[in-house]
Amino acid sequence: MDTKLTLKLDEDVIQQAKIYAASQNRSLSGLVEGYLKSLVSQNDSENEEIKISPFVKSMTSRTMIPSDLDTKDEYNKHLMEKYR
Repeated sequence: MDTKLTLKLDEDVIQQAKIYAASQNRSLSGLVEGYLKSLVSQNDSENEEIKISPFVKSMTSRTMIPSDLDTKDEYNKHLMEKYR
């Protein structure tokens, strides 16, 4: 059952979150719900906070990937260039 929740957040954070949600084709409510689920989910019968390593954080980018990108073709191009 869905229940309404009111949050008080910084306006800039909200605007940035809305832009991010739109870029992911998700609603802001869906992002918040997914995040909260990840915080309260159980792992091996214990509540554990999800820790993201600095390396993984460094891999994030705001680059938009076209939805029609042919990943196999791009990978083949990469290999051809690599082994030239």
